[in-house]
Amino acid sequence: MSLDLIDVALFVRVCATRNLSAAGREFGLSPAASSARMAQLERQLGARLLHRTTRQIALTQDGEAFLERAVALLEAAELAESSVGGGAEGPHGLLRVAASVSFGRLHLMPSLAAFLALYPGIRLDLRLSDRVIDLAVNGIDVAVRIGPLRDSALVARTLAPSRLWLCASPDYLARHGTPATPHDLTQHECLVLDGFHPWRFQDRDGEIVMRVRGRMQSDNGEALRDAAVAGLGIALQSTWAMYEQLKSGALVRVLGQYPIVPQSVVSAQYLNRNYLPPKTVAFIDYFAARFGPVPYWDEGLPD
Repeated sequence: MSLDLIDVALFVRVCATRNLSAAGREFGLSPAASSARMAQLERQLGARLLHRTTRQIALTQDGEAFLERAVALLEAAELAESSVGGGAEGPHGLLRVAASVSFGRLHLMPSLAAFLALYPGIRLDLRLSDRVIDLAVNGIDVAVRIGPLRDSALVARTLAPSRLWLCASPDYLARHGTPATPHDLTQHECLVLDGFHPWRFQDRDGEIVMRVRGRMQSDNGEALRDAAVAGLGIALQSTWAMYEQLKSGALVRVLGQYPIVPQSVVSAQYLNRNYLPPKTVAFIDYFAARFGPVPYWDEGLPD
């Protein structure tokens, strides 16, 4: 008996959500029908795929082995569908995208209406979280991430630079003075983003490493940007996060003669597979063109 692709797709979503009922609702299935379909798939394969209790779902060894093949099977089916009939007219299907909260709100959301209008066959599932999630386990087609590629199972395509600057409000600098060198930061209130410590600078003699501190830190860059605007200290920010405040004068650059290292990029990251679905290619190409090597948020800012 051949495998039912709905059963395979349901299995993949169960792996992503770790919730059989929630995954079933995506397919219009009741909890009982979802459970029956999973049992049917396991009978056909002759293997137990999931450990199920009243509290949690976990993959068995056979389930882990089948998951990668299941995703590849669904992609192959999508490729076959997209090559003929109405599917050949353009990218289509459900596209699952992950991004950080701040970048997603500021730079993906404003462009999504135009993207979806350009590709009416695509449906979008956008997941905004500052937690780095596993693309395969969560069924994510593409993640927009800031920083270097950290997973060898992924491929990354650069969408834009992500320049890092120190910034502060004119009011803060008027009250506390403007640091002349990175070493002066030990005398200032520094607004520290979790995971970005210590601060590193480049000068002609090499790298300067500063373990800064202050009365406020956060896991959210927008919160620290707003704290800098309020005069609470000096923040290390990406220009994409504060370009409006820089252009309005609410924030000014500090220690611009000492570049932050390492600099970063915005990239689209996806699983390393032979076949990349047209919907994923369309998303990546659209935002690569939307941002580019000199993105709109850096227009008018000094190099």
